[in-house]
Amino acid sequence: MLFLQTVMNRPPLLSVVIGTGFGAGFWPWGPGTAGAVVATLLWYVGMLLVSPAVLLVATAAAVMLFTALGTWATARLQPFWGDDPSRVVVDEMVGVWLPLMVASVGSHREALAVAALLLFRFFDIVKPLGIRALDRRHGAIWVMLDDVLAGIYSAVVLVALRFVAGV
Repeated sequence: MLFLQTVMNRPPLLSVVIGTGFGAGFWPWGPGTAGAVVATLLWYVGMLLVSPAVLLVATAAAVMLFTALGTWATARLQPFWGDDPSRVVVDEMVGVWLPLMVASVGSHREALAVAALLLFRFFDIVKPLGIRALDRRHGAIWVMLDDVLAGIYSAVVLVALRFVAGV
């Protein structure tokens, strides 16, 4: 009976794998940063393996797919871990992939990837321009959308930097 209670009180494994960004959310020192770094490293491996056009399309597909999967996983994890659990980092992964789309094509992709990561973490931590308002809302979709907005702002800044620098 104790085994059955233990199994019943555990969150669903697939939701844990997706929600924690393949386990990155269990990193004890800054799980959100860990999730964003894992996402950036996955993007970087893609950059080494496929053409810039394919990378751009794959990153856009990952944003759409993991926004949906992340919302689903977060909704299933909230009863176990609370409204906006720090272990759920799939939102950070989606958020950093948005500015990485800007870095997917053109020159200086590695430097732009670092800038994308830093810009995203800045907007995600500081939460300016409406991000904090989204962060205060309750529900799985809002857990995702505040990071999507941080990613959009990061992408806009990265586009502006590319324009000014001419890269």
